[in-house]
Amino acid sequence: MGSLVPGMEQVMATVAPARSKSAPQIHRITVDEYDRIGNSGAIEDSHRIELIDGYLLDKMPKNPEHGYSTRRAFREVDRRLAAGWSTWQEHPVRIVEYDEPEPDVMVVRGTDVDYRHRHPTPDDVAMLIEVSDSSLAQDRGIKRTVYARAGIAVYWIINLVERQVEVYSRPTKDGRYRSRKDFKPGQSVPIAIDGQKLPPIPVDDLLP
Repeated sequence: MGSLVPGMEQVMATVAPARSKSAPQIHRITVDEYDRIGNSGAIEDSHRIELIDGYLLDKMPKNPEHGYSTRRAFREVDRRLAAGWSTWQEHPVRIVEYDEPEPDVMVVRGTDVDYRHRHPTPDDVAMLIEVSDSSLAQDRGIKRTVYARAGIAVYWIINLVERQVEVYSRPTKDGRYRSRKDFKPGQSVPIAIDGQKLPPIPVDDLLP
């Protein structure tokens, strides 16, 4: 079994009480197990959870501001894309073997038809976007590590708390991004898909 994603230890400490030696051990599950359980209908409210580092994590509640920024990000990115790319919202990306997160927005190669029978994988993904308020610590921590380790080339955090867009790039296999640039209201966020520069997006168009 692989090691925990950095930061997951702190998450586990907050959700699991101290256990005696005789207590049942927490079991990590793989993406295949997760999909099999989900397809069986055994997980209630499956739309409210996602698989991170082999554990089922509750998604944070989404307030109107979060929903607004998610829709804005989807529309602003989608209308800039060239043919051969598509924008998806809150859809799983399959990162073997322990991760199947559901980012708020992602850009994938191809069209809907290409994913009739499978979820996108990191090789299909050009960029991911998370909109963050109550989820900021996870999006900067566990999820950033998962995305970098998977080789996701560009990762945006639309940070509603500090009112900025954080752009992470140049991922490393040990779960870090070597570049981070922050963009504030009044500035525009550059966007490039597979090396092709597209018109930048004003930060003010992404924030509520």
